[in-house]
Amino acid sequence: MAEHTSSSITIEAAPADVMGVIADFARYPEWTGEVKEAEVLATDDRGRAEQVRLLLDAGAIKDDHTLAYTWTGDNQVSWTLVKSQMLRALDGSYILTPLGGGDRTEVTYQLTVDVKIPMLGMIKRKAEKVIIDRALAGLKKRVESGATA
Repeated sequence: MAEHTSSSITIEAAPADVMGVIADFARYPEWTGEVKEAEVLATDDRGRAEQVRLLLDAGAIKDDHTLAYTWTGDNQVSWTLVKSQMLRALDGSYILTPLGGGDRTEVTYQLTVDVKIPMLGMIKRKAEKVIIDRALAGLKKRVESGATA
């Protein structure tokens, strides 16, 4: 399970605008293909989500699970699996790097998925790549359309 999948994309917006969309879990069903429902269960003292319940449908991976979020500064968020019906692990992060004086952002998404049922490693990696690619494309489209939180 040490293996993970990672990808990056450049978004024509400031990191704060990108993070505003990432942190707006209630609107995930509007721009992510996989998240069908999102419910914030707990927040920190800054109002950022600490636990979120997500109903996910990513083709090979369908699940109702809860994730715990850790916010590092204003440009990084990571998560780990709290509970799930189908998954043993779902660990990931978004890391935002300002570019071009801060009006563009490189977003790196890293993800590790482990399922309770037997699944070939290459199928898991493919599912991770599909989730990452769709999430990054959806995030870019959402942020650049001006539909920020």
